[in-house]
Amino acid sequence: MATSRAAPQLLSYVLHQHDWSESSLIVELFTRERGRVVVAAKGAKRPTSNFRAVLLPFQPLHALLGRTPADEQSEVHTLRGAEWAGGRPLLGAAAMFSAYYLNELLLQLLVRQDAHPALFDAYADTLAALATRAESGEEAAVLRAFELILLRELGWLPELALTTQTAEPLRPAGRYSLHPEAGVCAAANAGGLAGADWVLLEAALAHGSGETLRQACAPVAGALRAPLRELLHHHLGHDRLRTRQVWRGVQRLNEIPRPA
Repeated sequence: MATSRAAPQLLSYVLHQHDWSESSLIVELFTRERGRVVVAAKGAKRPTSNFRAVLLPFQPLHALLGRTPADEQSEVHTLRGAEWAGGRPLLGAAAMFSAYYLNELLLQLLVRQDAHPALFDAYADTLAALATRAESGEEAAVLRAFELILLRELGWLPELALTTQTAEPLRPAGRYSLHPEAGVCAAANAGGLAGADWVLLEAALAHGSGETLRQACAPVAGALRAPLRELLHHHLGHDRLRTRQVWRGVQRLNEIPRPA
C-alpha cells in the first residue's frame, strides 16, 4: 500500500499561468528544489483568494504543494499555499519584455521535474540585474550572460577557450565563431569574436558570479547575440519564441509616424 508524503515548501517563481476553470488557474512554477512544476491553483481567480496577490511573475514565493502518493509522479500538483518570499525589486516597464523572454526560454528548454538550483539562482540574480539596468539600456549584457549560463547548465555550450574539434587553446588575436554543430572554430572573413574575448567569457563562467559574467559580456553583447540565438534555436527546434515576435511588432509600431 502506497504511503503519502507532504511536499516541502518550494522557493519558486511563476513562469506562466492560464485559466483552468471559471475560478481556478493552472500555473507553471520554476522551483529551486524541483525545477519546473505545474500546479492547479484552485479558486485563485476569486476576489477573496489569497493566491491573487502572490501568483505574480518575477516575484519570489514559497509554494506549498499538496500531498501526492509516494510511488506516483503526478504531472499536475495541487497548490495548497503560497507566500511572497520578498527581497526582490519590482521590474519596470523597460525590463518586462526581457524578463518574459527569460521565462519563455525556461518554459521551452527545461523539462519538468528536473531541478537546476544553480540556474534558479542565476535567474533570480538576472531579474535583479534587469530591475536596475534595463532603464539605462544595459539589458543586452544581462540577457547574453543568462543565455550563456542556461546553455552551459543544459550541457549545450562547449568550452569557449578551446577550439571544439581540436581542443587547441584560442589565440588571443585570432577570430573565432560559435556554431551549433561545430562549436568554437576559426571565423571566416574576420568575423566572430577575438580569442581573448572567448577566453574571458569562459573564465567568467567558471568564476560563477553573474556580475562578473555580465561585465565580460558588456563589450561584446552585440556580437554575441547572433551566435547565442542560433545555438538556442538549434535546440528549440521548430518552436519560435513568441516574446521576440511580439517585441519586433512593438518596434515596428514605434517606427510608424505618429499623427500630428
